[in-house]
Amino acid sequence: MSKSAIVTNSLSKKFGNFTAVDQISFDVKEGEIFGFLGPNGAGKSTTIRMLCTLSRPSGGSATIAGFDIVRQDSEVRKHIGLVSEKMIMYNELTARENLKLFGRLYDIPKDELNRRIDEILSLVHMEKWADKQIGTYSTGMKQRINVIRAMVNKPNILFLDEPTLGLDPQSTSEIREVIRKINVENRTTMILTTHMMVEADLLCNRIGIIDHGKIVALDTPANLKKMASGTDVAIHEFDIPNLNNAMISAIKAVGGVSSIVQESETRIKVRSGGDSFDSILDTVRKCGGKVKEVKSLEPTLEDVFLRITGREVRDSVSDTVKINHQGGPRHGPMGGGGGSKRGR
Repeated sequence: MSKSAIVTNSLSKKFGNFTAVDQISFDVKEGEIFGFLGPNGAGKSTTIRMLCTLSRPSGGSATIAGFDIVRQDSEVRKHIGLVSEKMIMYNELTARENLKLFGRLYDIPKDELNRRIDEILSLVHMEKWADKQIGTYSTGMKQRINVIRAMVNKPNILFLDEPTLGLDPQSTSEIREVIRKINVENRTTMILTTHMMVEADLLCNRIGIIDHGKIVALDTPANLKKMASGTDVAIHEFDIPNLNNAMISAIKAVGGVSSIVQESETRIKVRSGGDSFDSILDTVRKCGGKVKEVKSLEPTLEDVFLRITGREVRDSVSDTVKINHQGGPRHGPMGGGGGSKRGR
């Protein structure tokens, strides 16, 4: 049985009267990719900042690689790497120079650091661009370097805070492949925060759904989706070539229909009670709709989130909270940097 790389017990964080993280307890096994899934404002990034020793907990405890995040914070930092939402690099320097700069913060001997840089550049196929200025890179190339920057010190635990946020689809796919490769080849334990359902489903061994600072569900993606499939809610995709707004309004009025999303000019996705399908089909035909195709869809993690919280992730709005750190965040070789995020 795998040992736990990370263990938290009633971990909490308050900013004044606002509770950003509310007594969460979970563990992450060695070699696992553990996902934190939730909307902006849920407490994902605040949790990561505490585990990375950049923010002191208000209550509870946690250990990283067996070391307490408060009493043994310097030991914790030796075992972790952090890929934050904000890229931490210098555009005027080359990729190799950026990596050397961060490597020196860990006091890695020169020869060992050079070997390590060659290894991690090769890992993401960036060798031929290593000596070009970061400022000349595409966003996707920059993020590849940003990911391996967190690996200079050979961490056995890697924190990835929204690593694909703002990237185009091709770059997003490339970064996900890099994450898989690092996990498989190096057996690196990872915590991934995201509000992207597909990303969590594709990458994570287990997922903790977090909402308003609390973990409201925790299991494998497959088991989480069974929570939704066990209800009487069915999801159908209709292809209606002559779809119009009047038809959509009529379907919304059918008893048992909980939501309807227009996917394209001809396709709609309808979530409804399991016995409403015939009524929906009759309504479409009465409105003159020509049904070309109907698909029954498997539940998604978004359906799970909707069932647990009563709303979709995209409907959630982050809480605007001004955070006043006592003494400010602590800086370290991970590049914790400036101001804190707002209780995400």
